[in-house]
Amino acid sequence: MKAIVYHEYGSPDVLRLEEVEKPTPSDDEVLVEIKAASVNAYDWHFLSADIFLIRLMAGLLKPKNPRLGADIAGRVEAVGKNVTQFRPGDEVFGEIGAYGNGAFAEYVSVPEKALTLKPVNLTFEQAAAVPMAALTALQALRDAGKLQPGQKVLINGASGGVGTFAVQFARLFGADVTAVCSARNLDQARALGADHVIDYAKEDFTQSEARYDLILAVNGYHPISAYKRALTPKGIYVMAGGSMAQIFQAMLLGKWMSVKGGKQMGGVTARIDPKDMLFLKELLEAGKIVPVIDRRYPLSDAAGALRYLGAGHARGKVVITMERNSKTQ
Repeated sequence: MKAIVYHEYGSPDVLRLEEVEKPTPSDDEVLVEIKAASVNAYDWHFLSADIFLIRLMAGLLKPKNPRLGADIAGRVEAVGKNVTQFRPGDEVFGEIGAYGNGAFAEYVSVPEKALTLKPVNLTFEQAAAVPMAALTALQALRDAGKLQPGQKVLINGASGGVGTFAVQFARLFGADVTAVCSARNLDQARALGADHVIDYAKEDFTQSEARYDLILAVNGYHPISAYKRALTPKGIYVMAGGSMAQIFQAMLLGKWMSVKGGKQMGGVTARIDPKDMLFLKELLEAGKIVPVIDRRYPLSDAAGALRYLGAGHARGKVVITMERNSKTQ
């Protein structure tokens, strides 16, 4: 089978499309014919090792695992003898980062708990655009942010993969939503449910008089002290990705800057939760949330997909499709 591999850290230029052995499912695994995958900042970090912690986890000098990709959607081809939830022919989606990645390939074999039946109203491409970004947005707002109806929520970075889901979740949970993004994405943020929009090129919300009960920074760029200033007395700041400086500020300074009984500063990392995946499936089938896809690339141009994501201007999700007749859009 064909798969994208990399044997050294670097730019997307180090990626190669190679023939590798097709996996065989173990007794507890499901073999999935991948129809589509999506690209996340997670993949960029593992490719470039731009955050030193990646090297501590994935290999100091070169990657121990040469495969990338966490989000998949596809069709079950075979199941191990202990698998009870799925059978050949089932259409599934899931986030496989905890099981070795490998979404940028024609097949993958993973434990059944990594998968959920695909929403019936979504294409494979749409389903692949959901898992990591939607789980991050959901868990950031509901769990880390303790979002309550009526609260004022600001989403900084509202036009990317996590941000587009975060705007929808915040609205769904009954919040008053302010979306911060570039001018070209303001209408998209409004369409997804934002009550207020801010063009970051024209206005710095951290310097205004407005205060927010919850700030979710998706690939944020302000120092953590500026976010703290924009919170209400008992407000919560949640970091969900960004530069190395942003991540380390949240990890190292967040707890120290938090105030007992007052402002709370911290971050979130998406975790695979079968219950949350079922919750997402229900919301998607009910049309209460929708994935936003910016561009589609064939597997052979996975480097192009990552290059576009790395430029930082993606509007929603970037998808990789395994269909042979796919063209970059």
